[in-house]
Amino acid sequence: MKFITRKYIFIILIICMLVPGRAFSITVKEEEELSREFMKYVLKHAELIEDPIVVNYVNNVGKRIISAIAPQPFTYHFYIIKDNVYNAFASPAGHIFINSGLFEAMDNEEELAGILGHEIAHVACRHISQKIERSKKIGLATLAGIAAGIFLGTGGAATAASALTVGSMAAGQSIALAYSREDEMQADQLGLKYLTKAKYSSQGLLSALKKIRSRQWFSSDQVPTYLTTHPAIENRIAYISSQLGNDIIPKSQASSETCYDFAIAHTKLVAMYGDENTALRKFQIHVKKHSESHMAHYGYALILARMGNRKEAIVHLKTALEKSAFDPNVLKDLGRIYFLDGQYPEALSSLKSAASMAPDDSENLFFIGRTQIELGMLKEAISTFEKLIAKDPDYTMALYFLGNVYGKLGKAEDAHYFLGIYYKNKQNYKNAMFHLNRALNTITNPDKRTKIERLLKEISKNEAEMPKEDL
Repeated sequence: MKFITRKYIFIILIICMLVPGRAFSITVKEEEELSREFMKYVLKHAELIEDPIVVNYVNNVGKRIISAIAPQPFTYHFYIIKDNVYNAFASPAGHIFINSGLFEAMDNEEELAGILGHEIAHVACRHISQKIERSKKIGLATLAGIAAGIFLGTGGAATAASALTVGSMAAGQSIALAYSREDEMQADQLGLKYLTKAKYSSQGLLSALKKIRSRQWFSSDQVPTYLTTHPAIENRIAYISSQLGNDIIPKSQASSETCYDFAIAHTKLVAMYGDENTALRKFQIHVKKHSESHMAHYGYALILARMGNRKEAIVHLKTALEKSAFDPNVLKDLGRIYFLDGQYPEALSSLKSAASMAPDDSENLFFIGRTQIELGMLKEAISTFEKLIAKDPDYTMALYFLGNVYGKLGKAEDAHYFLGIYYKNKQNYKNAMFHLNRALNTITNPDKRTKIERLLKEISKNEAEMPKEDL
């Protein structure tokens, strides 16, 4: 216990206080409402990584597992939190989170699948929702805040959740939201079945758990939050080890495509979102030891560019392309770094080459549009951004630049229209209403007018529901 800080002792005490009470089985609709409140809290207190390569990869692994199991009442979503602490958790109604530090420690897709499969099982079993003791004095928003704080485990979220929990205890309204040993065993048993159906080995989960366990011996500040919310890790490791003899999927039967997908996502995560100095040392060593690896040069280029050394980054990206000429991700990042370095013709050439191989890559289209603006190709930029928004309506920054391009061309009504949607998506409701109302005064397109009217109603509703301190 001497290795555990007071912060973690407090969290563990909350988790371990399993107060007897009548279990309530909330409805699917109520669970979805709880999940929405949970997500508000997470988005306020945690930084999510939004890099499409990383996010799409993790979602693809999660969806591969989901597609292999029975139909679910929820739509699952997978997120990466930028945090070095080893942690993974699931909210009610299918929102699953993994910390970047835990993903960074992984060596293959099997380990990622193992953790995701376990968290999917918690959702499928509705472990959190079934633990909630409904109370007139504790609303779903408060319950969601407590749950999010416990699972996030660090910083402001934990502090806020602690205060909420203490207040509810004082009122005699205790809840126990942490997983029990029985929950963990059930999630492991079901999760292993999910992994087998998705053609993953059990070895990945075992390996990931051993890495989480080993972290606790480094220092008190590195005790994985995962260990405080997912108890009985030794028993779990023993159980999963005993099941390996029944594992019908060989450990290393990953395809070359699967290996590449993990490598590109993992490399980008470490280089772009990990500790800068650690990443720099890692890829310096990797390039020296594996000079023929295009992925080593790619990772080294990304961290060099991140630290401002774009010239050398371009050299290593070109080396990566010499070793793997048809990698659209390397071409895209070469174009992106050319763009950031002000080499716009070179940027457009690389980005268009990447687009010829990966025409649906939203990030690549975005940088093509940005480059076209810098080259004065405004009509081409409009076409690019409109194509991007048509395929990916949630690509918010494309709306901003599209609005600006229309403004440069003197098309004020379209400029106000797209800037209004941009600010609405960013929850900047004051600017959103200004631009949308200006667009509504002049725009004649009936579909756009209908959309503006709907957005203005949504903004009014959201403002009414927003806490005063957030306005």
